[in-house]
Amino acid sequence: MYGFVRVAAASPRVTVADVKANEREIIKLIESAKEKGVSLIVFPELALCGYTVGDLLLQSALIKACEEALLGIAGHTKGIAAVIGLPLSAGGKLYDAAAVLSDGKIIGAAAKANIPNYCEFYEARYFASSGAPKSIEIGGSVVPFGFGLVFKEKRDPRFSFGVEICEDMWVASSPSAALARGGASIICNPSASVETVGKAEFRRTLVKAHSAKLLCGYIYADCGTGESTTDCVFAGHRLIAEDGALIAEGSLFSEGLAISEIDVEKIDFTRRQTNTFSASDDEGITYVPFEAANFDGSLVREISGTPFLPEEGDEERAELILSLQTEGLKKRMSASNTKNLVVGISGGLDSALALLVAVRAARTPENVTAVTMPCFGTGKRTLKNARALCSALGVNFKEISINEAVEKHFEDIGHDKNIRDSVYENAQARERTQVLMDIANGIGGLVVGTGDMSELALGWTTYNGDHMSSYGVNGSVPKTLVEYLVRYAAKKLKGEAGKALEDIANTEISPELLPPDSGKITQKTEDILGKYVYHDFILYHVVRWGRSPKKIMYLALQAFGKEKRDEIKAAMKVFYSRFFSQQFKRSCIPDGVKVGEISLSPRSDFRMPSDAVGKLWIEEVEKL
Repeated sequence: MYGFVRVAAASPRVTVADVKANEREIIKLIESAKEKGVSLIVFPELALCGYTVGDLLLQSALIKACEEALLGIAGHTKGIAAVIGLPLSAGGKLYDAAAVLSDGKIIGAAAKANIPNYCEFYEARYFASSGAPKSIEIGGSVVPFGFGLVFKEKRDPRFSFGVEICEDMWVASSPSAALARGGASIICNPSASVETVGKAEFRRTLVKAHSAKLLCGYIYADCGTGESTTDCVFAGHRLIAEDGALIAEGSLFSEGLAISEIDVEKIDFTRRQTNTFSASDDEGITYVPFEAANFDGSLVREISGTPFLPEEGDEERAELILSLQTEGLKKRMSASNTKNLVVGISGGLDSALALLVAVRAARTPENVTAVTMPCFGTGKRTLKNARALCSALGVNFKEISINEAVEKHFEDIGHDKNIRDSVYENAQARERTQVLMDIANGIGGLVVGTGDMSELALGWTTYNGDHMSSYGVNGSVPKTLVEYLVRYAAKKLKGEAGKALEDIANTEISPELLPPDSGKITQKTEDILGKYVYHDFILYHVVRWGRSPKKIMYLALQAFGKEKRDEIKAAMKVFYSRFFSQQFKRSCIPDGVKVGEISLSPRSDFRMPSDAVGKLWIEEVEKL
């Protein structure tokens, strides 16, 4: 569904050399996986006999029993593909192999390319690493065998996988590289990895790194419970990764399934987007078709409703973001040969964050001039917070009322000040920008932009008003992240600055361009546009992954709950309409530092004509 494939890494209870017992355990987990909607399940290396069986691998009886068990298991693979480790004999050699079963049949088998023979491993005593034939007979059927096999789902070729076995992942030139270049969106690794202190973390790192550099999903299934502990212990580590992120993990020293969904549509998008991904059909790849049922329902993997935010308590990430903003501004100051900065401070979230960054970038707080410019819509709470924050940070502070200047401007252009239209609102924003620019000219400084990425995406900014600055430190910081960073700074600074920042974070978001009603805010941004948490979620999935409105709605319902459908749809209508119609504002935004995975800068990250039509996307939203 929507490009998601539900997969499982399995660690069955193994009985060393008791193939029938292992067959039963494998079937039990396959049936359990099918009940849970799994389309692809991966079992450990030599799962049918046990990895620690030793010289018994050379016994014909054991090899034959494994092949017979494989035929018994095949009948349980209707609607699912299974990868199962076993020894296979061909051409007078024994291979450490992984058979692939689907739709009740054995459809192929991959061979291990790298045979370790060091430390506790002595596999070269049994297994060949080369000379594998292109096909092998198993149970009377001839199937593809050896290296370079990519299995492709008949109805959706994006769902494709290849197999490398244990040591293959640890070597300098892994088979998975050729498999990924040849089209495998998922790499399966049946493994038998000895557990020692620190090994699990190293294993996680390798799995994540492989999935990142190959732009793929990676399923790692390790043997564990039941293996011989004569000299070593195996922990049954089960890992599922996608594009560098670990999305599921089974507990060490346990058996069972680790289940998640791999987004093969996302993998396909990333590979198309990344021109350094060297896709090639000239890798000696053999393509094997298979069929597996697609799951239909809710995801088991977590979908974050706030994809831009660091994990709770991740101070290192928060500090890094602030440092990136600061370093960008410091370089601009150096290039402009100035030590002075000017910030318009409203008492809202964006200007608070911009001021914090400016103070970090300046040599001393005295090099920062913060200007608050109350007008018709300015509230007592925001004005109080602006004053308090500037006082606590020790910056130069100016309070300049622009009421008369704006009223004079209305008189000059013949606008009735009682008509509260876009002229009424935007004149205030443009007057403020003029004041800031002129103050900056007077002290040889730079105007620090306050607008955030969410506002840029929605065009919620006054063209040639708050739209303009000398350098935009918040340009790639979405609103949800702005609030997160302001709250983080509040806890870190404490005192009066912390109190002001906390109250700013708790204040309803408003441009404050319309007069308050009995002291209360009349212009609430989220009442007009929809909640920023929805807009940021949509923005992330549109720009980062190129996802369709249908898929974004599906993910949003997973993240926020099905009861939020109407709110989410309303926000999507606003987002797509404004995202396309307001591109002209983004086409000429000031320079600004990129801090995360995406940016809307027309110079680096996102290029779209200002007159592009959003009809295709808007019509899809209407049908949701």
